[in-house]
Amino acid sequence: MTDALRPPLAVVVKGWPRLSETFIAQELVALEAAGHSFEIWSLRHPTDVKRHPLHEKLTATVRYLPEYLYQEPDRVWAARTQAQAMPGYRTAYQIWRDDLRRDPSPNRIRRFGQACVLAAEMPDEVLGLYAHFLHTPSSVARYAAIMRGLPWSFSAHAKDIWTSPDWELREKLSADHHGAVFGATCTGFGAKHLQNIADHSDRVDLIYHGLDLSRFPSPPQRKWRAPGDPLHLMSVGRLVEKKGFDRLIAALALLPQTLDWHWTHIGGGEMRDLLQGIAEDAGVGDRITWRGACDQPEVITAMRACDLFVLPSRIAKDGDRDGLPNVLMEAASQRLPILSTSVSAIPEFIDNGTHGLLSDDSPEALAEAILMLSRNPEKAASMAEAALGRLRKDFGMDPGIARLSERLTAMMRGA
Repeated sequence: MTDALRPPLAVVVKGWPRLSETFIAQELVALEAAGHSFEIWSLRHPTDVKRHPLHEKLTATVRYLPEYLYQEPDRVWAARTQAQAMPGYRTAYQIWRDDLRRDPSPNRIRRFGQACVLAAEMPDEVLGLYAHFLHTPSSVARYAAIMRGLPWSFSAHAKDIWTSPDWELREKLSADHHGAVFGATCTGFGAKHLQNIADHSDRVDLIYHGLDLSRFPSPPQRKWRAPGDPLHLMSVGRLVEKKGFDRLIAALALLPQTLDWHWTHIGGGEMRDLLQGIAEDAGVGDRITWRGACDQPEVITAMRACDLFVLPSRIAKDGDRDGLPNVLMEAASQRLPILSTSVSAIPEFIDNGTHGLLSDDSPEALAEAILMLSRNPEKAASMAEAALGRLRKDFGMDPGIARLSERLTAMMRGA
């Protein structure tokens, strides 16, 4: 890369590319279209076999930091030697030591090593850093930014907000502790929480991801099912506790034998074997299709062929929870009726009874909601139409990209 083409922004992500993080790919492609030039610095190598078409649209160079420090010792030690000569290294090292005292974990050690590599290998032309997720990627970006004397910023989502300790959030949002110049988050629920923690509330912006509707086919003119027709349900989401699929399986087992139904799940995750076993034990395994990870065209095709989208999100034991899952907007874009829960920011998009149904996450409540929608396809169709209208009116991508672009430009000009 010639000096003239070296980008002024470094974007730090946890992994690239990831099928479950389409919202990041959508945003970065849109930022490129808005004129921003950047390199992506990923903490992890990809594990997904498939890629979304969005990933192919991105022209930015992707660079990978050492995923585990022991795998690239020469690179890490050379970078640390370079970093030690930087004016901000002593400050970054002391901040990291304070963090390590409160979080004495291998992950915390790895973050500092990755930050040394990032600080040493970023082009001299970089004027600022922008991290997706407020936990690990922001720690790496923060330490590296301090070493280089650069501003940094972040986009926060869900788990990173709700499972990070308050002391860490407070310091990452504080000018006195070399915190972020600004932060963006994709839900009003999360924005209010971070604004209450920040020393100045205007450091945190509510910026919905929204949906780039130009990437999706026009919604089908659905032939709505009659009350006695088979009911085809589907869900998209990682097989982890906060998605609530264990409770959905229990709910499906409670449906009356007279209802002919089939559920399709799309997504990977560590609970797959456990959940398949639960389904078999509940006697509903033969009514479930586990498709695993799929790219976005496959997801949209499945949405156009089913009757009801179900996402039974809940709060996990460690406090992790969804923000506003993009899959809900994707379902709405295809005029697909939605059943979800009132966890976190989901009600910011779905008014219960207007744009979809929001149930409690208990199996009994979920089963009752599924049964009600199966018996009232006209009501389901009406809510799907309302959700599509709301998506088009209030949750397009462009306003959020314009605000984020403005913030990033101001950060780099300030540098």
